[in-house]
Amino acid sequence: MEVTYEQQPPPPPPPPEAAAAADITVSSPSLPWRIRIAMKIINTITDASSRQNGTVNRRLLNLFGYRCSPKSSPVEGVSSFDITVEPTRNLWFRLFIPETTSSDLLLPVIVFFHGGGFVYLSPDNKSYDAVCRRFARTVPAVVVSVNYRLAPEHRYPAQYDDGFDVLKYLDDDEKKKGVLPENADLSRCFLAGDSAGANIAHHVAKKACASVFKQLKVIGLVAIQPFFGGEERTEAEIKLASIDPLISVARTDWLWKAFLTPGEGMDRNHEVINVSGPRAVDISKLDFPATKVFIGGFDSLKDWQKRYYEWLKRSGKDVYLVEYPNMVHAFYVFPELRESGQLITEVKDFVEKQCSKVVKT
Repeated sequence: MEVTYEQQPPPPPPPPEAAAAADITVSSPSLPWRIRIAMKIINTITDASSRQNGTVNRRLLNLFGYRCSPKSSPVEGVSSFDITVEPTRNLWFRLFIPETTSSDLLLPVIVFFHGGGFVYLSPDNKSYDAVCRRFARTVPAVVVSVNYRLAPEHRYPAQYDDGFDVLKYLDDDEKKKGVLPENADLSRCFLAGDSAGANIAHHVAKKACASVFKQLKVIGLVAIQPFFGGEERTEAEIKLASIDPLISVARTDWLWKAFLTPGEGMDRNHEVINVSGPRAVDISKLDFPATKVFIGGFDSLKDWQKRYYEWLKRSGKDVYLVEYPNMVHAFYVFPELRESGQLITEVKDFVEKQCSKVVKT
């Protein structure tokens, strides 16, 4: 199923003399000036911290980290706590627990992976703290926001290993004792993420399909503008190169190099990057969870995301597509955008639909 959100009525057809120009001209997304400035600042900081030798200036990033602490007392109806999983690799998660009117109300669990190209950001980033708080309150759900290791200090497959180890932690009665609320229902677990986080969510879901858990069951995947790619340059990457405020071919090439471990076959057609490409893994026989894919019309990664959706369909999976034609990469972290609220609602509807299919024994 495909859903498209139109932001405004379609414009009248162009005059004949403008027809040829329309074929080669790409319009710009209509974003408030505050968001454009915020994205410009983000680009400036990330570019300044990304060294030509493939390393990252973490000290510079920390100066502009905009981090926030957990709030054990409810803020906007949600409490949050930081939980350590493995201190030797700084593996932890921020837990968001919504206030509920009844302790008997079972809540689904959303395991969330933040974006940032595998290189940047963390669960205590102010924007991601706010996003996860919105998910917890609106769905409602218990949200587990994972602090996975970052590249290039920790390359593939560290991020996937960390994500899967959090699932194992949640499934371990002794380790999670006193951590999750009593009404957290691990039999209704969702993996979610945006950008690189959606990439991680996909691969962790794939690994979970081949694993046996005592209580945890992944029944849904929320892929928000997933970060996939390939050796090919797609039409969107070329046409939107100077329009997408956050994503460019130069930036994504740098991020993929920082992410992959050097070696034979470790290029952008590797199956963890080009998931639907020539080296794609056959998932047709896996009990892969129902998936909802979100795409922005001005996201230069959108062609890869659409291919992912179509690949899941060809593989016989239950998959849904929602496109916001006038939105850019990472639009949903800006709550003032109407489309941001629409996405949160779409996630709520998807979670409710999948949960309704679970038969409790």
